[in-house]
Amino acid sequence: MRRPLLVALALVALPPLAAREAHAQKRPVSVEECAACHGPDGIARDSEVPNLAGQNERYLFNQIMAFHNGKRVHKEMRYMARSMSVEEMAALAAYYAALPPR
Repeated sequence: MRRPLLVALALVALPPLAAREAHAQKRPVSVEECAACHGPDGIARDSEVPNLAGQNERYLFNQIMAFHNGKRVHKEMRYMARSMSVEEMAALAAYYAALPPR
């Protein structure tokens, strides 16, 4: 009888532990963070920063992945991409590809 009670208590304790672990991980990069350099509409305000609006989705994904893996070198982009999941990279690529180019 004690064993099922211990198992139940352990299962109740797991969600807070999992939540703490998830919170300890780096938070995902959002469009707002990308917009700081690339503009909220995917059009950069600085001529040294590439426009992302309307770019090919696969190209954008591959570039973020290259920054993530360190195959493409850029200090700020490596910092931004290193904690991204594949799903986050794909979502950002899809978002910027869907914006109208200028």
